[in-house]
Amino acid sequence: MNRLVLRNMLRLKPLACLCATFATVFALSACGSSGGSGGGGSAGSPDTGTDTLTFAAFNTFSGPNATFGPEQLAGCGPAAQAIVAAGGVLDHKTAVCNPEDSRGDPADAVPAAQQVIATSGHLVGVLGPGSDEAPATIPLFNRSHIPMFSDAGQGLFDKSTFKYFWRILPADDAVGYAMALYAHQQGYTRVASVFGTSIGAQGSAPTVAAGFKKLGGTITTAQLLALDQSSYRSEVAQMAAAKPQAIFIELDPQTAATYLSEVQQLYHQVPIIGTDGTTQPPWLKAVAGAIGKTTVQKFYVGAQPYAPTTGPAHKLWLTQLHGATSGVAKPVSQWENDSYSEAAWDATNIIALAMELSKSTNPIVYNTYITKVTSPGHVIVHDFAQGKAAILAGKAITYVGTTGPITFDQYQNSPGSFEINKSDASTVKTYSAADLQSAK
Repeated sequence: MNRLVLRNMLRLKPLACLCATFATVFALSACGSSGGSGGGGSAGSPDTGTDTLTFAAFNTFSGPNATFGPEQLAGCGPAAQAIVAAGGVLDHKTAVCNPEDSRGDPADAVPAAQQVIATSGHLVGVLGPGSDEAPATIPLFNRSHIPMFSDAGQGLFDKSTFKYFWRILPADDAVGYAMALYAHQQGYTRVASVFGTSIGAQGSAPTVAAGFKKLGGTITTAQLLALDQSSYRSEVAQMAAAKPQAIFIELDPQTAATYLSEVQQLYHQVPIIGTDGTTQPPWLKAVAGAIGKTTVQKFYVGAQPYAPTTGPAHKLWLTQLHGATSGVAKPVSQWENDSYSEAAWDATNIIALAMELSKSTNPIVYNTYITKVTSPGHVIVHDFAQGKAAILAGKAITYVGTTGPITFDQYQNSPGSFEINKSDASTVKTYSAADLQSAK
């Protein structure tokens, strides 16, 4: 699965601390309300409710991918605080972002999702689910008419039939093509593929192999590793025997540290081309501890969705991020150019603007307005306050967020671009959706 730019090494707050933080709402509100889940207002009628609006960050706050949940909160929290500061949505003057731990496993995620649906007060939107739990839980949220802005990367959602599923960032299959194209342009013709057995790790593996083969390359060894073993010496020896020039990789931090340290011992250091899952601060920290920070900086790159680092939307994002008074894991700077946190900020703004335009916080009503606030050709706005002002002035709007223009296709996916980054977050290459066609 899918993730981030490193600015500073992550020092995560414990889940209990984050939950406690978000139990106190940004301005005047308290966590939850008397309203039922699924939003308020009746279909086709103006919204006259005054209760707190709830956004649920449904993702992993524990286990190997425990950074994904705080990553969503880092986007949702600043947006919700700014929404409150702008007077709220309709008559709803308060909003909360609740952390909801999916635990990254379908068996745990299903009851967790059912609990969120059953107990969240005035639940208007979900940030998530992520790749590990998406196939099992997206149908649950969809049946409950809860719009979700998912960071799941699986290609099976490229042609989604779920009415309440939305995805701003490109899928993992596109990440694989970006990795393959970069390897080809670097002149590599023989590359090993090393991926873990987790659901999230499987989104990019097929397309990186298919794309690299189409470009004339050879996958020397395709390994699917059981996670968190004490040693991978036999697998490393097998990989080394084929003499690859580089390694395509997605493993969790502990597994990657063990595997790559044994690569260094038994073979020699070769370039590492990772998925967006490897751009996580914990991954980079673990691998740097195993093979050396200088080695990581020299030999590693990771592919991730591209988001502009300049412009008015990005400036607003940074201002609101650093102005957040609670809920954003420290150091705040780690989220500044994190495309998944940025996408969560955009999603929260889009949901709020769709409610404002539809005059309803009922998801059944406002869900159809999501494309109305993002379609091109209208007055461009970059956050909720700008969009609300334009809507109240009777203007049609086009929301352009910190991830750039958002153009949903018929499957409610928005195609995007990719960047190849080093471990210090410096960008070495960017690819548009059109660029990736040569690998497909």
